[in-house]
Amino acid sequence: MTPSSLQSQPLTGSIVALITPMLEDGSVDYAGLRKLVDWHIAEGTDCIGVVGTTGESPTVNVEEHCEIIRVSVEQAAKHTERFVPIMAGCGANSTAEAIELARYAQKVGAHSQLQVVPYYNRPTQEGQYLHFKKIIESVALPMYLYNVPGRTVADMAHDTVMRLAEVDGIVGIKEATGNIERAQWLIKAVRERGLKNFGIYSGDDPTAVALMLCGGQGNISVTANIAPRKMHELCMAAVSGDAATAMRLQFELMPLHKHLFVEANPIPVKWAAARMGLCGGAMRLPMTTLTSASQLLVEQAMRISGILKD
Repeated sequence: MTPSSLQSQPLTGSIVALITPMLEDGSVDYAGLRKLVDWHIAEGTDCIGVVGTTGESPTVNVEEHCEIIRVSVEQAAKHTERFVPIMAGCGANSTAEAIELARYAQKVGAHSQLQVVPYYNRPTQEGQYLHFKKIIESVALPMYLYNVPGRTVADMAHDTVMRLAEVDGIVGIKEATGNIERAQWLIKAVRERGLKNFGIYSGDDPTAVALMLCGGQGNISVTANIAPRKMHELCMAAVSGDAATAMRLQFELMPLHKHLFVEANPIPVKWAAARMGLCGGAMRLPMTTLTSASQLLVEQAMRISGILKD
């Protein structure tokens, strides 16, 4: 896939919701970030999503947010042997701030923007529609919507999604409710309207395989942070309709899907990444380190899933 092709077709496969490595003093570990980008490209990740929930976007400042995007784009571009796009998290509960983040992402060469439903201020459905429409009209960077009512409180209704799917430049949605019936209705509506350039992606690892087997295009994944190769293989099998292979891999990864959420994301996955030596385990308050009891659960899940073998 080339950068230009992103304008005309949705992404396919495993999109890692990348953690943001930090040093013990709480500063962003940009050298560590570059290593993570390199590792994911080598391991087969199909797209790298940065500065989302898993990337601790609520606790990085605007300057850091922008620099994480820039460094990730720059590092991915060094891999001329394989093009891996960067999906930049640009969401905000202020439309103006979301536009500014998207403008910066576009300027430094990100290949798409992920825009979450505005959180805390609880916009109406019309407010959500106008928010996303205003952003894409202001910044011509392919947009993926992100609906995660468990975190934002506000929920994007089916009709609002379909209105936005008709807007030029809005190319997909990260559907993170974990509700497969809901995802099926979206997939059905997209097909009936002939919206071939609008993709539907899971944002819920435990149910992602079901969404893809129903016709979704991929998974924006927490688990992919520590099992990128298996998540890539699972996604490609599921998208192609190979249910046997997809479910074999799903059964292997189910302990991770479960226990990487034993505490609030990204606490467990960042601990797991540190346990693998991928980065340090430091986090910023109010996020805290994984408790000892939860560490045992996560480590056991990593061993059962074949991620840890020592």
